[in-house]
Amino acid sequence: MNFFLDSLAERLAATWRRPQATARAGHNYRCTCGRPAFFRNSQCLGCQAPLGFVVDQLAVVTLTADPEKPEFTVAGAAATERYRRCSNFDGPAGCNWMVPVTDPEPLCRSCRLNRTIPDLSVTENGELWRRVELAKRRLVAQLLRLGLPLQSRVTEDPDGGLMFDFLRTPPGAPRILTGHDDGLITLNVEEADDAIREKIRTELREPYRTLLGHLRHEVGHYYWDRLIDKTSWQEPFRTLFGDERADYAEALKKNYEAGPTPDWAQSHVSSYASVHPWEDWAETFAHYLHTVDALNTALGFGLDVEDLEFESEPFTKESLFDPDSPDATRFLALINSWVELTAVLNELARSMGQPDLYPFVLSKPAVKKLHFVHLVVLEARQKATASPAPQSVALPETAESCEAKPGKG
Repeated sequence: MNFFLDSLAERLAATWRRPQATARAGHNYRCTCGRPAFFRNSQCLGCQAPLGFVVDQLAVVTLTADPEKPEFTVAGAAATERYRRCSNFDGPAGCNWMVPVTDPEPLCRSCRLNRTIPDLSVTENGELWRRVELAKRRLVAQLLRLGLPLQSRVTEDPDGGLMFDFLRTPPGAPRILTGHDDGLITLNVEEADDAIREKIRTELREPYRTLLGHLRHEVGHYYWDRLIDKTSWQEPFRTLFGDERADYAEALKKNYEAGPTPDWAQSHVSSYASVHPWEDWAETFAHYLHTVDALNTALGFGLDVEDLEFESEPFTKESLFDPDSPDATRFLALINSWVELTAVLNELARSMGQPDLYPFVLSKPAVKKLHFVHLVVLEARQKATASPAPQSVALPETAESCEAKPGKG
């Protein structure tokens, strides 16, 4: 199977810049009736056919229902693989992912990552959780598409897997903070309330704060532990990002008291990235995921850079971590296309009176770090495809009372 990043690079080369006469061919999801389908859909809005996200295809597909039992096959395909709905389909999460009937787990690849969900006896928690799960499913789909190692710490890999606690601060208690610690990502579901999230963003003087951004950042911490720590990448990481052995708590304290250094933009993707090497990696990793997913979406709808009519000074190989790497040219195409796309998207947002969709400017050192992330991802995929998946373990009970451990923010 063609590696997703290779495919994206090839599509950028073939369709991002192409002759005007060439016919467009979108790659977005479609029902068999021809109507567009979207990532969150579980039913076609045109013909009412059932839809679902099938991990084997990493796509939302049209389904054919079994008239005698709650099972489905992919419409138009040989009925060798049968699926059932994730058990969170009928609940507040509204999960549209499918589970092979041969899989003993009732939850899909995304939902089985949950260790704790919000207390659903509190009415508004259901809606907050639904928004969080939609963002998490988009994250998980991207990680799977990139070929990164991803197993549930709850049911599949208790030592090296990933899991989530989605919590809400009890009345009168200290506010639960979003963070990562040893494979556990804790997210305060109040971040799914637009008003609360915007208030926090303003107080912290952040240009960008979203649920998906939170999750991409925190999973970056997880992959630092998995892919950088105690590997051959650690010394190159320290040369490029800094020494992560610097006191993390002291670095956070200094940032919140004095703010970032005035010259942070010369070397980092965001001001928060300048706090500590761990945060620099997590922010850069998140921006890498932003870049890849947004470009893939643009290409999926047949967007052509020639339509944008925007000129910018492109980055060159001298801006890369390894200018001699085999994929250097393709990575440059990805980054330079991203710069062009975001410049136009920001102008579109401004024309609607909205904040910039991507309120960041990439420096050459930041691009070098993005290329480092890219190379780490490429190697991780190669190792993941060469290793068998861990065996499942028993599913523990979960409770809203689970406490969030302090960890990386």
